[in-house]
Amino acid sequence: MSLTDQVILITGAGGGLGSTAALALARQGAQVILLDKSIPKLEKVYDAIVSAGGIEPIMYPFDLAGASEVHYQEMADAIEQRYGSLHGLLHSAVEFSAYTPIAIHKTQDWGHTLNVNLNAAFLLTRVLLPVMQKSQHASIVFTSDALDRQARAYSGAFGVSKIALEGFAKILAEELEAGQKIRVNTLLPGPVDSPMRKKAYPAEDKTKLPAMESLNKFYCYLFDTASIGMTGQIIDAQTFTI
Repeated sequence: MSLTDQVILITGAGGGLGSTAALALARQGAQVILLDKSIPKLEKVYDAIVSAGGIEPIMYPFDLAGASEVHYQEMADAIEQRYGSLHGLLHSAVEFSAYTPIAIHKTQDWGHTLNVNLNAAFLLTRVLLPVMQKSQHASIVFTSDALDRQARAYSGAFGVSKIALEGFAKILAEELEAGQKIRVNTLLPGPVDSPMRKKAYPAEDKTKLPAMESLNKFYCYLFDTASIGMTGQIIDAQTFTI
């Protein structure tokens, strides 16, 4: 697979899965735009990509929950001005506090989780659609959760956001399908040894889990020309064969 000349924006690029995806895509020749609110985390990913011989990435410090619509539009305008078009958008940013019963779920945690996991995905996608339409082909990939998408007890705002995100991705895929330019799919990473997995399941034996790098082939495939024509799909990393 080759992603040469492909410009791909990754949210949550300083996180476990986001940084893993960024490094994998950069190794295939992509120009990656790293978006995260933590500058130290962005710098760490930047250094890893450069050290691996990838194209020098762009760091874009950005607070998905705190930014206004104007800030989102300014980002889209800056990308269009610099690159002319955008070929890929990976929604990897995630907010998860803890598994909590609805009866004691804090309103602030509820709102913040939905803002990061759902509302930000909508805002960013909406402002970037015109920029992606300028590409011959483009790919949008959302990240869901194999367990909490099933409306499990105690999954709270996190579970609600993932259920809604998959619905949003399906709606968007159907709206864009006729244009045959932008494909929209959702990735279910499954259990991997990630920072979020450690937070959600602290007592779990992480040595039995696959490394985050096991997802590299899925990230590369979903943004490569090999996946052109596939849209509106749920890609389960545990069952999908590339």
